[in-house]
Amino acid sequence: MGALILCAALGAPNALRSQAPTYDVYAVRYAVLPSFPVAGLVAGADRSRRMDIAMMVWLLTDGAGRRVLVDAGFYRRKFLERWHPQDYLQPSEAITAAGVSAEAITDIIITHVHWDHLDGVDLFPNARVWIQRAEYRYYVNSDGTPRNRAIDPDNAAELRALQRSGRLRPVNGDAQEILPGITCYTGGRHTYASQYVGVRTAAGAVVLASDNLYLYENLERRAAIAQTLDPVANLAAQERMRAIATDPRIIVPGHDPAVFQRFALIAPGITGIR
Repeated sequence: MGALILCAALGAPNALRSQAPTYDVYAVRYAVLPSFPVAGLVAGADRSRRMDIAMMVWLLTDGAGRRVLVDAGFYRRKFLERWHPQDYLQPSEAITAAGVSAEAITDIIITHVHWDHLDGVDLFPNARVWIQRAEYRYYVNSDGTPRNRAIDPDNAAELRALQRSGRLRPVNGDAQEILPGITCYTGGRHTYASQYVGVRTAAGAVVLASDNLYLYENLERRAAIAQTLDPVANLAAQERMRAIATDPRIIVPGHDPAVFQRFALIAPGITGIR
């Protein structure tokens, strides 16, 4: 199915300018959280506003066999029972509509430790898992228990198990090209060391913002995300995303359902970022 998609392109600042493969980039919706308060997403938003938000992972494929996920979604029953998502598929099942199996995923980039981005890592048994070293150290004790309530205990244990098995790959700070054509950036401050991802595509540099930018509204209104440790730093990160991306149109927010309207669907719940 990937051959049917015209893909996003990358080639932006410094770390992305070197010769590197290009990737096809897909947003994959695996659930919808209904009636979410917009004030929990956009600083200063009207508290009466609500919207259905998209729960997404992002799939990157190249011609050399790399199959990379940005974030892993969630699947544990306790999260399903608490949040009551609609149209839910396990992320490992959702990506199959793009012709990729869970076993084929080579790498997962975890942008931050929250349950809806980290929980599903153990659905992908062959993947290396990349996370900021500082994020891991801030949230996970040496025995795999949480150091901070921002991380779920099961997810902290998951990360520690990945470290013990040798599958965890720490990212050492800002602007790190962890794989050819894929660069991780810090500074969004959604969590202690949350990261966002620049991806080289045929058309230029795509930015996958994850929760460092919840909605297009954040970017268009220049409004910080509502859940950040540092609103000033978050706004600075948004401006930096504009500089990294070849076009602001291909800065992809973490939960905006409009992603599936602004880009062409290639399958139900999957759109190509181009």
